[in-house]
Amino acid sequence: MANKVTSGDSRTRSSVSIFIVAGLCCFFYLLGAWQRSGFGKGDSIALEVTKTSKDCNILPSLNFETHHSSRAGSIDESESKVKEIQPCHPRYTDYTPCQDQRRAMSFPRENMIYRERHCPPQEKKLHCLIPAPKGYVTPFQWPKSRDYVPYANAPYKSLTVEKAIQNWVQYEGDVFRFPGGGTQFPQGADKYIDQLASVIPIKDGTVRTALDTGCGVASWGAYLWKRNVIAMSFAPRDSHQAQVQFALERGVPAVIGVLGTIKMPYPSRAFDMAHCSRCLIPWGAADGILMMEVDRVLRPGGYWVLSGPPIHWKANYKAWQRPKEELQEEQRKIEETAKLLCWEKKSEKGEIAIWQKRMDVDSCRAAQKKSKAAFCKSADPDDVWYKKMDVCITPSPKANIDESLEKFPERLTAVPPRIANGLVSGVSAEAYLDDKKKWKKHVSAYKRINKIIDTGRYRNIMDMNAGLGGFAAQLTSPKQWVMNVVPTIADRSTLGVIYERGMIGIYHDWCEGFSTYPRTYDLIHANGVFSLYKDKCDFEDILLEMDRILRPEGAVIFRDEVDTLNKVRRIIGGMRWDYKLMDHEDGPLVPEKILVAVKQYWTLNDKNSTSAQ
Repeated sequence: MANKVTSGDSRTRSSVSIFIVAGLCCFFYLLGAWQRSGFGKGDSIALEVTKTSKDCNILPSLNFETHHSSRAGSIDESESKVKEIQPCHPRYTDYTPCQDQRRAMSFPRENMIYRERHCPPQEKKLHCLIPAPKGYVTPFQWPKSRDYVPYANAPYKSLTVEKAIQNWVQYEGDVFRFPGGGTQFPQGADKYIDQLASVIPIKDGTVRTALDTGCGVASWGAYLWKRNVIAMSFAPRDSHQAQVQFALERGVPAVIGVLGTIKMPYPSRAFDMAHCSRCLIPWGAADGILMMEVDRVLRPGGYWVLSGPPIHWKANYKAWQRPKEELQEEQRKIEETAKLLCWEKKSEKGEIAIWQKRMDVDSCRAAQKKSKAAFCKSADPDDVWYKKMDVCITPSPKANIDESLEKFPERLTAVPPRIANGLVSGVSAEAYLDDKKKWKKHVSAYKRINKIIDTGRYRNIMDMNAGLGGFAAQLTSPKQWVMNVVPTIADRSTLGVIYERGMIGIYHDWCEGFSTYPRTYDLIHANGVFSLYKDKCDFEDILLEMDRILRPEGAVIFRDEVDTLNKVRRIIGGMRWDYKLMDHEDGPLVPEKILVAVKQYWTLNDKNSTSAQ
């Protein structure tokens, strides 16, 4: 009898144990699903961040080592000490490392070699913080910034004198005013663009991306913006002091650059329109090599605009103070090269000539072969970083592929032709659509963390590792623009896809200085940048370059593995940045984290500013 009772008790205890185990399994399953839903700790942290004041110390509740206890995730106390990085000497306030004026003078002047990129070797790099000029203020918001720039931000008056009659820029009290004029359009860019629009379909979204060579203060690009056209403008750092700096202070996309001997840092078949308004580029020289480089980056069906010399030379050679024979020969060479490139002249009225690159370029190129035109032999027309130009025509990628684009804004979300035609290795149409969904989720998380991202406070935005352009696509707005940077060491060359979506960007190696002035970006996004470069160059060099191009009180969003962000965090702790480290939007168990930083406001002659180097 006793044995029967004992046997019954055992069965009861066994049933209870099974019930408890089953209950625990259900509980942990529901807990895991809740964390992965996006409403776990990551969201509560993001919500808390938006409620806090400007105190940007690291969130004390986060302890990454408890979630990721691998040896790589542990912090060596000897490495965790913060090194205070000192301000640079005041003479570096407008320092551009790869276009330094003093270094440039040591290079040959022919073919503009001395105006190309010449970066300092490692031992000569600055290891200090570039100071803002005394009195620096946050730029005006767009569209006011198009017309006004605070004098303290770029205190250079030379252009107000040199270009006075051309309406480039005027000095008025404590601001510069930009009337919208240019050398070739002193009456204003709007009227000039109206002339172009009588030939080029600017209004209907057919033309979205434009290239302005020798842009001055980028008024052409500034006034195209309201017509839903985004221009990549460039000009050298030369005697026209601060022209690209003025462009970026106005909120217009621009970089320091020149057409010399090196290929432009843009992909093939990228731009819907290219433009030169009295840009002083010798288009007819050297067998048309510079026009061939423009042809490389111009899409089939794209337009090339040339205004100013030598167009309409018969009426203007005296005013230009140049021999008519010289101008006549220059235009002859341009016309000859345009024909070789399969560009059809659509209009010549006054001093403005417009060509269109033929859509049926393959049939035209077949005829060129009979004329013994030289075709480029490079297997990859997008392999351009520090590559020399050649006197050759860039061939089409493949025969019989459809490169037609939707009109903007539809092309922003449509599957880009390069992906649809299988020209981007490892990226299918399905992968592209998944990428769009991913970045919609990521950017939604950013907007919960920083509620002013899309208010107009951040006009000039940079994505340091742009991929397929998903981050920028989610921020497309009249209030802001994104410079999409595709690193030269990235697994895939995706910049052509970004242009096909109707956005702009550039190739760059982040081991070197970017081709811009200090304090030209309001918000920088760095997704996986430091994991990409961890074996390539010092994190401190990259972070100091980010500090150089970031405005005071500008923001940075890092997204990377926790171990990598811990290393970044230790460096920016000595850079006068405030920061917060937080979980991935899917919760604390995801090893990828988000680090948000804000650059403190400080200028020359601040009490806490002491110079180094």
